[in-house]
Amino acid sequence: MQLIEEGRRAGLEKLVAVGTICAYPKLTPVPFHEEDLWNGYPEETNAPYGLAKKMLLVMSQAYRGQYGFNSVVLFPVNLYGPGDNFDYESSHVIPALIRKIDDAMRSGEHEVVLWGDGTPTREFLYVGDCAEGLCLAAERYEQSEPVNLGAGFEIAIRELSTLIAKLMGYEGRFTWDPSQPNGQPRRRLDVTRARERFGFAAQMPFEEGLRRTIEWWRTEGRRRYGVGAP
Repeated sequence: MQLIEEGRRAGLEKLVAVGTICAYPKLTPVPFHEEDLWNGYPEETNAPYGLAKKMLLVMSQAYRGQYGFNSVVLFPVNLYGPGDNFDYESSHVIPALIRKIDDAMRSGEHEVVLWGDGTPTREFLYVGDCAEGLCLAAERYEQSEPVNLGAGFEIAIRELSTLIAKLMGYEGRFTWDPSQPNGQPRRRLDVTRARERFGFAAQMPFEEGLRRTIEWWRTEGRRRYGVGAP
């Protein structure tokens, strides 16, 4: 919100702000359409963050209406890729899975404990594709309506963990801890608006994106996080 105000005061020609899929209601019909943003309260564990991002959209639209300030707000799905946050306390699902599996492989453990029951689904967008979407919106989009950025698919967390294990060569088992929260039941975006308004479509195949992320962790991430070589 401060950036929007300071941008207006400084005469900024355009501001591209980034929202979050966490702003959508907990039980949004799949796929999520931008019109669904105001049809309910966000999933409880994400609600403060999601509501803050909704207010970013409201302020962007208000500043366009009151001052003619050219700002747009994009709502990307879960991001992943090289350089992701692999910290155990704050990482999201893909880097957390990669690190947990890597730790198990290095220590010879045959079991990895994961949160929830594995049934929720998520959609993932490769970081390079997201960057392309931001640039295209900066170049081509001039409206205040929110726009989803995503790849248009979903995968269950159970399937995701199995896929990452296969790509990493891990043959152990997963144990699910249902005492931990699942989060939002499903996530998949409708990405029609991004394609029609500024020509965005995700290009990175999911398995290839995962391979690149795993490779980054093994070649650079371990050193950055102080993890010893296998």
